Amino acid sequence: MTIVHYAIPFFFLTLAAEYFAVRNRVGLKGHEKRDTAASLAMGVGSLFTSAAAIVPEVAAYQFLYEYRIFDLPNAWWVWPLLIIAEDHSYYWFHRMHHESRILWAGHVTHHSSEHYNLSTALRQSWTTQFTGIPFWLPLPILGFAPEQILVAKSISLLYQYWIHTESIRSLGPFEWIFNTPSHHRVHHATNPLYLDRNHGGILIIWDRLYGTFEPEHEKPRYGILSPLETFNPVKIAFHEWVDVFRDVRKAKTFRGALKLIFGPPGYREDGTGLTSVDLRRLELERRARGEGDESPPSVSSGDVSNEPAHA
Repeated sequence: MTIVHYAIPFFFLTLAAEYFAVRNRVGLKGHEKRDTAASLAMGVGSLFTSAAAIVPEVAAYQFLYEYRIFDLPNAWWVWPLLIIAEDHSYYWFHRMHHESRILWAGHVTHHSSEHYNLSTALRQSWTTQFTGIPFWLPLPILGFAPEQILVAKSISLLYQYWIHTESIRSLGPFEWIFNTPSHHRVHHATNPLYLDRNHGGILIIWDRLYGTFEPEHEKPRYGILSPLETFNPVKIAFHEWVDVFRDVRKAKTFRGALKLIFGPPGYREDGTGLTSVDLRRLELERRARGEGDESPPSVSSGDVSNEPAHA
């Protein structure tokens, strides 16, 4: 993760530049001081949890690397292959951290801001460094060395920094292949048609391939469906974990408890919950009736803690 550490001064310089560039632009939310401070605090905290997670992560990579299928040479063409393979792993890591509540409990941190700016990129989870490890385990088996995988993950993380902004609009044909601010704004939005869309890291081709792509066709509303209304970093990091344990404790059946843990955010044992799939379907039905776009219903975290909350 040394590459990311070297980039920290760049993060602060670009944050300041964006703050002054967008603060008076009509239609952009820009920065809110407490929100930006909370995002920076989450970023600092993630450095410590990432340092703790690197030990089991590298150990797992090294163990599996001993059983690799291919012996890849030290050649330039290995790196493009690795970037593509790593990005595919990232897609499934990201998608499953939206579709399984126990994984969403960590990732929701990144979606909790109602602002969308470069500081949002730094609002990182304190737990996905651990829950995400399994998604990259195929890479050492394929023959990519552990240190190569870490570099590729750092490159992906750095790439995704610049796409967290409202100040860059469409980038034309570039958007057919690569993830861009427009695509990622969709991912961070709570608009019903935007929920759980555009999970790619560097590339958007995985979303196009697996049916999770949605273009930006209406103004995004940022945040999560159950707004936090707090800037406390500890609450931002762990509020959904608390809600998961609370709901599981109240579960009436073992099967219901398992679905509350591993099922989609929004599932409720009594059948009254709304998942992102439900909200998207209802919105499509409304539009088919000619009723147009509507804001999503106000729900508690037990109903749907999904992102549209939207790395």
